Amino acid sequence: MQLIKDKEFGGERPLFASHDLHLDNVVIRAGESAIKECSNIVATNCRFEGNYPFWHVHGFTIDRCFFDVGGRSALWYSDNLVMKDTRIDAPKMFREMSDIEMENVEMNDADEVFWRCSGMRIKNLKLHDGTYPFMFSHDIYIDGLVSDSKYVFQYVKDVEIHHARITTKDAFWEVENVTVYDSELNGEYLGWHSRNLRLVNCHITGEQPLCYARDLVLENCTFGPDCDRAFEYSTLRADIRGHITNIKNPVSGVIVADGIGSVTIDENVRKPADCDIRLRNGQSFVKE
Repeated sequence: MQLIKDKEFGGERPLFASHDLHLDNVVIRAGESAIKECSNIVATNCRFEGNYPFWHVHGFTIDRCFFDVGGRSALWYSDNLVMKDTRIDAPKMFREMSDIEMENVEMNDADEVFWRCSGMRIKNLKLHDGTYPFMFSHDIYIDGLVSDSKYVFQYVKDVEIHHARITTKDAFWEVENVTVYDSELNGEYLGWHSRNLRLVNCHITGEQPLCYARDLVLENCTFGPDCDRAFEYSTLRADIRGHITNIKNPVSGVIVADGIGSVTIDENVRKPADCDIRLRNGQSFVKE
């Protein structure tokens, strides 16, 4: 592997179609497509300022690097990436990629990141600002996530998440086969139109959570006092620890809670309209 150390590159495609390179303390200045159509690339302690540096790259490692604002859309149409201890200030990263391993990464403009990606294994990721992270992606495993980006995890499939703190609205819309463990989910309209969404040991806040969901499962979950009109038009099995403020028009299933403020079943409920709603002591809750 050829070592390139303490160098600067700029302009158009300075390292186009390169293979078997180790870039150490290299700066990519303004320009485009610096490392395009490459393979077996290792970048350590590098700085990326130009647009689109890693497109169509197959097999690469990015370690202790920094992507400046100008390095937008830096990683597209590539595969087999290992990224560690890296900070990213540019938007629209990771598009149409597969086989991504990531650890200790901070993204400070998470706008439209991780679109149509697959095979992601992520540990300790921070997402700040931006909209629609992970749109249309699948086969994702995350352990450790802090995010305040808007509309996170929409249209994703086959996802497992541990130890997350997500503050947003409209998270987990139109998802399929998603499980979230030991996490805090804050924001309005959580999990609408989901299929096989499972929440385990999670705390949920925000208005109108988990509506229009199919085959929803909650295990040992708690709710904040602002969670009203929960589960409207959903089919579910829910084990709720503590109190939930209001349940409205669930379609079917079982809901068990320590305390329920009120239940609204009105003329708009959908058939079969036979959800079993009860307190943990076995008392069937009286419906309004």
